[in-house]
Amino acid sequence: MLSIESNIEKAIKSKSKGSLVLPDDFRLLGSSEAIRKALQRLEEKQIIKRVAQGIYVRPKTNKYIGEVLPSAEEVAIAIAKRDKTRTVPTGTYALYALGLSTQIPMKIVLLTDGSPRTLVVGKRTIKFKKTTPKNLLAKGKISSLVIQALKEIGIDKQTLDEELKIIKLLKEENPNHLLYDIALAPVWIQKIMKKAL
Repeated sequence: MLSIESNIEKAIKSKSKGSLVLPDDFRLLGSSEAIRKALQRLEEKQIIKRVAQGIYVRPKTNKYIGEVLPSAEEVAIAIAKRDKTRTVPTGTYALYALGLSTQIPMKIVLLTDGSPRTLVVGKRTIKFKKTTPKNLLAKGKISSLVIQALKEIGIDKQTLDEELKIIKLLKEENPNHLLYDIALAPVWIQKIMKKAL
């Protein structure tokens, strides 16, 4: 019979290079302590690399740039999926995700209905900020980002160029989701979003 470590190693090697590896992926193979120790040993053997607390990756290399690690965004998505929580990008990260800012935010702030926490991934920080369920009710991916981005810009502070970009993006949103999400937004944001209908 294979040991927990061997079973985990086999499972990891069946994943494509660059895949994220979470201890929860192996919960059926043993106790959380046994899994944690097995992952530590596999890290020592360089089968996996730790990218943040409790998050590993099956290393991937590029012949020109060497090791390619997952982005902070990929790590954030994996954590939300693992914890079965909802998240919404906020602040400068929402602006960047919509293409309203070209500056890559060093700190990603995500509103969540899960536990608040801060993780460091490379030189970037992911902050999961606890929020009320109301802030996570938006159904549309684009419209939820728009609401958060406009909150970051501030009331009546958006430029005409930003507003036109937002309207163009909202036209790509599922119309039913857009209608639903408009009702959730503050009145001043609703006025802008309605221009996409």
